[in-house]
Amino acid sequence: MPGSHVVDFSAQPHHDGSALYVSTQFPNLGDRVAVRVRVPEAWGAVDVRARSHPDGEPGYVHMARVATLDGMQWWEAVVTVANPVHGYRFRLARADGSAEWLNASGLHRLDPRDVDDFRLVAYEPPPSWSDAAVLYQVFPDRFARSSAADHRPLPDWAEPAAWGDEVDQDRVHTAVQFYGGDLAGVEEHLGHLDELGVTLIYLTPIFPARSNHRYDALSFDHVDPLLGGNDALVSLVTAAHARGMKVIGDLTTNHCGDGHEWFQAAYGNPDAPEGEFFYWHNAEHTSYESWLGVPTLPKFNWNSAELRRRFIEGPDSVVGRWLQAPFNLDGWRIDVANMTGRYLAEDLNAQVRRTIRQTMLEVNPDTLLLAEFTTDAAPDFTGDAWHGAMTYANFTRPIWNWLRTPQSDAGGGLAMAVGETQDWNGRDVVAGHRDFSAGFPWRVRHHNMNALDTHDTPRFLNAARPGTPVVAYGLAVTMPGIPVVWAGDEFGLHGDDGEHSRTPLPWDRLSDAARTIAMYGRLNTLRARHPALQTGGMRWLHSSDDAIAFVRETAEESILVVAARDATTVELGHELPAEAELIEGHATRTYGTVSTEAAAFLVWRLPGVTAPEWTV
Repeated sequence: MPGSHVVDFSAQPHHDGSALYVSTQFPNLGDRVAVRVRVPEAWGAVDVRARSHPDGEPGYVHMARVATLDGMQWWEAVVTVANPVHGYRFRLARADGSAEWLNASGLHRLDPRDVDDFRLVAYEPPPSWSDAAVLYQVFPDRFARSSAADHRPLPDWAEPAAWGDEVDQDRVHTAVQFYGGDLAGVEEHLGHLDELGVTLIYLTPIFPARSNHRYDALSFDHVDPLLGGNDALVSLVTAAHARGMKVIGDLTTNHCGDGHEWFQAAYGNPDAPEGEFFYWHNAEHTSYESWLGVPTLPKFNWNSAELRRRFIEGPDSVVGRWLQAPFNLDGWRIDVANMTGRYLAEDLNAQVRRTIRQTMLEVNPDTLLLAEFTTDAAPDFTGDAWHGAMTYANFTRPIWNWLRTPQSDAGGGLAMAVGETQDWNGRDVVAGHRDFSAGFPWRVRHHNMNALDTHDTPRFLNAARPGTPVVAYGLAVTMPGIPVVWAGDEFGLHGDDGEHSRTPLPWDRLSDAARTIAMYGRLNTLRARHPALQTGGMRWLHSSDDAIAFVRETAEESILVVAARDATTVELGHELPAEAELIEGHATRTYGTVSTEAAAFLVWRLPGVTAPEWTV
């Protein structure tokens, strides 16, 4: 029956890393930071302690009950930030002697793992503009083709295709099928992105290569002439900035193409300085390590000081140069970040990522660094360098598995790209999201990319239940993270796998997509208008087979979200007061009960949380 097997979270103690519960979002080493827990009076807490483990050694601080407001006890303690990543959790005891632990994965009777503790981060913060970002992913060859593309000679690797041709799914041809989209084409359609509410454009690689995806770079020194060259990038970024948009590029730090000038200098030439840039299997430098055994993608060896100097260290490096005038990119997305610097017994990943971020801080600290990590990303995303993850475990997979057509095969391509797909209920969504989000510090968590699909996955619409696209993207906009629109989602495009989803955008069918475009614009505007959806805390309220509910909270306002995949009833009680203002969706409501007749995405605006003054 609708609403069966309900989990009610509203009676549980709560803490997250937001400003309601932590006195400063950007502490320095040695700072005294106040942390709080909000505990319902009925829970019966009589003693609460904060446990930190500086230098790996646990220590406890008694928390003071500083206020009781609206039926909630507020307990507070001051901790000293002893390490750049400072973990902490809470022990809550009742009068009968029983106790439970609260950490980022929830409430636990047994002692939980340190890896899921809350974290204070003392590294340099991400740029403030990224809190409100709405990201649009552009695959340049397939986004739009300007008239200038008609006059460019084709390279010998390209198999030309007309803009309306189907994507060729034969693996022999997928990477070389060439439509001729360019950067001027992107610039010509910035008005469309404005209409969608986009604030951040992510360009997949723009450097010359021997493929349409350009992840096999031939050089990092100039923009591919097929995209219009350096001048086209300068023009696009300038035009985007004039509209208040940011633009980030895409770098392959794990590998390059076998036609890259560095690799060409080293191949078969053991005396070349560039020889130390790669892993060689023989003395002749003719056999080498490559990405997943693909010979066209030789793997970088980050032991090389010269490679680091040319690629990632300082303003004259590849990383630094493109963030400066005249190009002025606003950051980078790093491809295959999970494998970067890792080979057999070697692990230089932390050194590489921290060097990249240090260069960005030196050149322009107001830049964003995102990184691809397809599975459990948390161990690499401590806040030391990557600001957020392009990952699938904590958002994409739970939402797909819950909102896909039951027992459909439409998620098969997603399984190959990001992990197993199966039919989930709403309780699974909450459990999966909490488990994979717990390892991220709060400020990293709300910079992770909330992507329903990308250029590496099937399109979400391939698997979606009827009426659920608004539910899915509504969750991308309202859950902690940066919502992502993969170019073509707003046209209602389908794609069986990552290659097939790279469909040229049907600009001649723009009017046919008006309703979907309006939906994206409306939800992105909702995010833009409500800071609680950008940096507010998150507290789960409900999960059942067909519905989940949560609230994003600040002192100024709270935003309550109910997402339903089918007809259902959700009991929210006092969490949904009579004066709550419905600002998205339609449903039947009686007191604190909400009923839907089909899939629905519902949002209410509530008063902010009344919290006591900080003691520090």
